[in-house]
Amino acid sequence: MSIFDSFNINSSGMTAQRFRMDIISENIANSNTTRTADGTPYVRKVVTFSEKGTQTPFSRILNERLDHYSGRGVKVSSVQDDTWTQMNIVYDPSHPDADEYGYVTYPNVNTVTEMTNLIDASRSYEANVTAFNASKNLATRGLDLGTN
Repeated sequence: MSIFDSFNINSSGMTAQRFRMDIISENIANSNTTRTADGTPYVRKVVTFSEKGTQTPFSRILNERLDHYSGRGVKVSSVQDDTWTQMNIVYDPSHPDADEYGYVTYPNVNTVTEMTNLIDASRSYEANVTAFNASKNLATRGLDLGTN
């Protein structure tokens, strides 16, 4: 594994976490959206990551080529609608989107959960920045030693 591989791995992690933060921000911004373009309430989105650069299961690679395996980073494999969390139903007969019984269906976005996920994504981003800077300092130190 070269020093440039570590740069690529860390930068892919930063890119993935930045994208995750964008999706979380979208969820928070739409936490009260009761009607989207298709007439339904906004549905929370969830980002899924996967290993970048390989199509085989990790356990197979680990067992076959433990000495030769090196990671290639992370990628966003999908952005899915959160269908496992129930929508919030609130009684508000004065709301324009209320049904015939006076209930309004709000998005399944919990702001506390989203803020927790945002902190997690931010810390992961910071960890990748720290690892990237450590690799950069290592490469710089190696160049400095070579010139002296």
